Amino acid sequence: DPDLLLALLIYAYCHGVRSSRQIQQRCVTDVAFRVLCAQDVPDHTTIARFRAEHQEVFAGLFTQVLQIAAAVGLARFGTVAIDGTKIAANASMDANRHRDWLVDEVDALVRDAEQVDAAEDATQHETGDHGDGHRMPAGLRDRSGRAQRLRTALAEITAREHADEQAAQQREADAVQRLQQAQAGTPRVGRIPRGPHRLDEARAHLARATARQQAKHDRRAALIAAGRRPTGRPPAPVEEHPHVVRAQRAVDSALAEQDSPSVAEPTAARGSTRKPHRPGEAVANTSDPCSRLMPTRRGFLQGYNAQVAVTADQLIAAVQVGQSSNDQAAFVPMMRAVEQAAGQLHERTGHPEHVIGTVLADAGYSSDANLAAPGPDRLIALGKARDQARTSRAAPADGPTPAEATPREAMRHRLRTEYGAQLYKRRGATVEPGIGNLKKILDRFSRRGLAAATSELHLAATAFNLRKLHLAIALGA
Repeated sequence: DPDLLLALLIYAYCHGVRSSRQIQQRCVTDVAFRVLCAQDVPDHTTIARFRAEHQEVFAGLFTQVLQIAAAVGLARFGTVAIDGTKIAANASMDANRHRDWLVDEVDALVRDAEQVDAAEDATQHETGDHGDGHRMPAGLRDRSGRAQRLRTALAEITAREHADEQAAQQREADAVQRLQQAQAGTPRVGRIPRGPHRLDEARAHLARATARQQAKHDRRAALIAAGRRPTGRPPAPVEEHPHVVRAQRAVDSALAEQDSPSVAEPTAARGSTRKPHRPGEAVANTSDPCSRLMPTRRGFLQGYNAQVAVTADQLIAAVQVGQSSNDQAAFVPMMRAVEQAAGQLHERTGHPEHVIGTVLADAGYSSDANLAAPGPDRLIALGKARDQARTSRAAPADGPTPAEATPREAMRHRLRTEYGAQLYKRRGATVEPGIGNLKKILDRFSRRGLAAATSELHLAATAFNLRKLHLAIALGA
């Protein structure tokens, strides 16, 4: 019965049991599981197939549970915190392969298939039996789907190489634009990007800083020559001015990089002795081609970047699964998902708590595009939390944001105000415990593929919200 299997899955995920074999075993040994399945123990293959064949249902189930929580007064959107966490895929890091290896393997599979077909055709010709009744269906010959996974992995590499090429072209265009602006005397904010134009831009910044400081000396000398007494302290020597010193350091660093270029070689895994691909080359995983190597504080893992939005009362409002280790591109889609969830709840309840107040995010989401994107009010950190807190105490701001301020300057001003600093403090206490408890339910995906991982994350988030709802009702009673 589908209701029975769905209830069994939800209850199992609420207790962090995700393996279909373990669920089957619990249906024998655990009283609650035995009650849920009415002592009619389903086979583990039935459970696994049900989860795979109905994955599109779990997103709708997540929304329904959120609506039930809203109906009893939960899901407070006054503050919504967004953060990402890396979750391991059902794949091994040692299964990463480069393009040449995948091409060779696919060609080998094709040659083997052609040889088998030729041998079978020859046998049929000799025996005169042209029937196909004795032949195994093609779909059952390779139960693991290895050939399809290899082709998918090869397509993933091709798509990533194309995206990398476009990104490289965009970076080159941006670097040329920066160089032209620097040579025209327009100051640029931010670190000079690495590449062939780094030295020229650094020299342009040095020339501008030197000329600016030299102009101060020239103006003072002109006043003295005219018999007038200059006011103020004499300007610092040109070569000792902080701007000139900083620009000179940038030139020296660019020269050192040009003399001894170094290529960063990504490491597949700490402690791994086998090298399945060449450094710097795009790779794909043959177990789960959609998964990626993700850097974490404890090294690398093969997995996905799961995005989670948590409300002020610790309910998960939206989840997404991404393939990029960087969080910046995920902010606007997550903000839109939260807006949609809040809009649906407010339409049903009309409660003011179901209107988004402020979206909170850490410095991993900091970008000019995210700061200026249309949508609800937001506070996005521009640096580390401890540095931000220290700045707000040492140099607090007051009053409204200056009208001529850029989005980044406006955000820096808001984070230095007492209200902004106190409001941002809620971010860590809101989303980080939520992610920690979510990973007690799902610390590793059981299924493979981006769509399957997204479905499983929705199921885990549904279990998370049900546990919160159950606890709230129990405490209220």
